[in-house]
Order: sequence, then C-alpha cells, then structure tokens
Amino acid sequence: MRQTSKFIKFIGGKNLFFLFALLSLIGLTIFIYDRVSYVFYPVLVIVSTITPPLILAFIAFYLLNPIVNLLERLRIKRIWGIIILILAIAGILTGVVLLTAPLIEEQIKDLGQNFPNYLAQLGATITDWVQSSFLAPYYEEGYNWVVNNFSNLPSIIGGYVISAFESVQTVASTVTNIVVAIVTFPIILFFLLKDGARFKDYFLTLLPPSFRKDMHKILHNMDTQVGSYIQGQIIVATCIGILLYIGYLIIGMPYALTLAIIAAVTSVVPYLGPTIAILPAIIISIVDSPFMLLKLAIVWAAVQFLEGNFVSPNVMGRTMQIHPLTIIIVLLVAGNLFGVVGVILGIPGYAILKVLVQYLFDKFKQRYNKIYGENHGFYPAGEDETKNS
Repeated sequence: MRQTSKFIKFIGGKNLFFLFALLSLIGLTIFIYDRVSYVFYPVLVIVSTITPPLILAFIAFYLLNPIVNLLERLRIKRIWGIIILILAIAGILTGVVLLTAPLIEEQIKDLGQNFPNYLAQLGATITDWVQSSFLAPYYEEGYNWVVNNFSNLPSIIGGYVISAFESVQTVASTVTNIVVAIVTFPIILFFLLKDGARFKDYFLTLLPPSFRKDMHKILHNMDTQVGSYIQGQIIVATCIGILLYIGYLIIGMPYALTLAIIAAVTSVVPYLGPTIAILPAIIISIVDSPFMLLKLAIVWAAVQFLEGNFVSPNVMGRTMQIHPLTIIIVLLVAGNLFGVVGVILGIPGYAILKVLVQYLFDKFKQRYNKIYGENHGFYPAGEDETKNS
C-alpha cells in the first residue's frame, strides 16, 4: 500500500486529475479545430505572414547582438551602436554587391546556358563507359525500361506547366510575402536589438513568481543553444565558401565565384549541405578533364580537413552536443515534414526541444530522488540538485 501511495505521489498525486483534465481539454480543442478550422483561417494568415520576417530577424539578431553588446561595453550607447552597425553592414553589403554583381551575373548566365551541355556530355561519357564495360549487356534492358516508363514524361511535364500557369495567383502571393518579409524584418531586428532584454523580462513578469526562475533558466539555455548554433554555422559556411573560392582559383575551376557561393549557402545545412554543394563542381570537372576532377578532389579534401580540424572545433565548440547521426536523422525527418524550411530550421528546433526535454528529465530525477531515492538508489546529482544540496 505504501509503494502504491508513493507511486501515486510520484506521478502527481491529486494533480494527476488536473493533468488528465488538461489533456482532455487539449484533445477536445484539437477535435473542435479540425471540425471548424475555416474559422481560424485569418489567424493562420496572420501567423504565416509574420513568421518569415520574425525568423529572419532572430537569425540576424543572434549574429549581430554580440557585436552590439561589445560596442555597449566600449561605452557606446546601445541605440547608437545599433545604428552604427546597421549602417556599416549596409555599406559593406552595398560595396560587395557593386563589386561582385557583374561577375556573378555573368557567371550565372554562362553557367545556366552551359549546364545542360555539361549534363548531356556527362550522360554521353557515362553511356560510353557503360557500353564498354561488363554492364553492356544490361544497358539495352535499362534503356528500354526508361523508355517504357517515361515515354509519357512530356505530357506529365505539360500538365505541370499548365498547373503552374493556373497557380499564378499563388506565386504572386508568395512573392508578396517575400517582399513583405524583406521589408519588415529590419524593423523587427532593430527593436529586437534595442529591447530584446526588456521583452524577455516583461514575459517573465507575466508568469507566476514560482515559475520565473525555471523559465529564466529554460530561456537562457535556449538562447545559448540556438544562438551558438546560428552564429557558428554561418561562420563555418562563410569560411567554407572562402576556402573553396581560393582553391577553385588555384586549380582554375570555371565559375569559381558562383560555385563557392553555392557551397557557402548550402553549407548552412550541416552534413547534407556540403554534399549537395560539391555536385555542380563534380559535373563540370568530369566534363572538363580527369585531371580537373583530381584537382577538385584535392581541394575539397583540403577544405574538409581544415573545416573539420580547425574551423568547426574552434567556432562551434561543444555547445550543441548533438551526435552527427542525430543531426542527419533530424534533417531527414524535418525535411520530409516541412521541406526546405524544415531542413534549415530543423537543428535549431531540435536544440529548443532538447532543452525542454532536458529540463523535464531533471525535474523527473529530482522527484524520483525525493520519493524513491532512499530505498532504490539516487540519480546522479544534476546542476540544480548540486546547488540545492
């Protein structure tokens, strides 16, 4: 009977009934929403409108807030530090765009015109290799299978084209949302940099006093995890782009600047991004010459060595503490659920969820030690328990 009462106390005691009531209310709310979801359409429109600029603003906030804090420590008023920083970034971006835009435009235009030829030459090279190898007997069967299964491909593509023309309104709406996000996110960023700490303090004052300490710790851990990831990943991706650009120039790779920019952008996604980034360069190298492919392999291996042994360990450190296999699984699942947005935001979202789960597990350990620890052994003391002991 005592063990039973301990178990009831462990899982919440009388509060258990409140938990069941809360879960039932949540389930009822989901059921009602499913039935009358059209009522909430304006809310969904509002959320979908403000979410993109908020995400952009928070990413920029984590990149720029340390610099603003540094300027503030140098006795520059925060408002002036923000203005100076924004003007400096605007000037630098303007200068970079003016200097590199003509070259990038020329390379992109040339690459767009020649890339189909690269693919055609690559296909011809693979075909010649297959026909002269032990796979030759299977080549005709594979070719016939492709012809039989994809003979109606033009009609399928035509159907997609017609659907695309019919969805011009959706495309226009998407473009409008992008323009709104680009225009509004600097305003949101300004107020985040200026009053971010005040927003956090005000949110904490809305909570009951007994919850504020725990919530402050949760928000601090989330801020540390997400901030360090965004800052580190952007810096690592930039370093990869610069190193690849230098390497491409050394080996004489065509479209060096464009390929390096593609690599830098895609490298924001860990593990999968660099793999995608190298594909265009591999195709161009195979068509160019086997020697160019060898030089590309040497450059890519050197960049990966520098990034893995010097850049990432010093920039990223061990803050995230996420196993590479976990990162790949999170990216695959988030990409399946939410597409490109999921791939980009999957790891920060996982970091936030990990903080919440870690907090709940710490509370579970404290409760277990309090009720069962004396008779069944204690969990190792966590950070909070060490402070409280």
